[in-house]
Amino acid sequence: MEALLEVKNISKIYGQGANAVVAVDSVSLALNRGEVLLIMGPSGSGKTTLLSMMGCILTPSSGEVRIGGRDVGSLGEDALPDVRRKHIGFVFQSFNLFPSLTAQENVELVLRLKGTAKARLKGESLALLEKVGLAKRAKLYPGDLSGGEKQRTALARALAGDPPIILADEPTANLDSRTGREMLALLRNLAEQSGKAIAIVSHDPKAESMAHRVAVLEDGRLLP
Repeated sequence: MEALLEVKNISKIYGQGANAVVAVDSVSLALNRGEVLLIMGPSGSGKTTLLSMMGCILTPSSGEVRIGGRDVGSLGEDALPDVRRKHIGFVFQSFNLFPSLTAQENVELVLRLKGTAKARLKGESLALLEKVGLAKRAKLYPGDLSGGEKQRTALARALAGDPPIILADEPTANLDSRTGREMLALLRNLAEQSGKAIAIVSHDPKAESMAHRVAVLEDGRLLP
């Protein structure tokens, strides 16, 4: 399989000396095209820290983050936003939608940041909302959307610019059981039908049946 993202012996240490806390300890794994990788583990095991390093939001204390075979973990802070824009879409637990913008405008904003021509913004944003089954709710504001609809909007926004990698942090945490299952199925379909490489951090046991592989973290280390 083609690995779109790899982490090699990455660690994240906060503090120094006796006060040092090892959040992630020498983790290596690959995220392949067309698959959903589920990262599980107890609270405080380092899951979100690992995902943040995979997404170039946090810089590893040591080790490599490779995207498309290129080591990006050691790039300067000024270069990382461009890596994220080109390669990675994020789905957050709290949705992170702008309340004063409609669902479509939330997606348009990210398209604009990724360099989409102004004349194509409306058409492309509506197409993305259609892909996640939300085109008929495009003109509504986040306050008028259900939790599932907010998360679908967040996913449409993550897909803006067609990034090959999608990273989702607890995407079902604020959803009811049925809506959470629908979100997980949508992510799996995106992997299988669109060739996306998708990593999900989740406590949701339903996510196991939707994942192609499961990685378990405990105390910052990947269990065998």
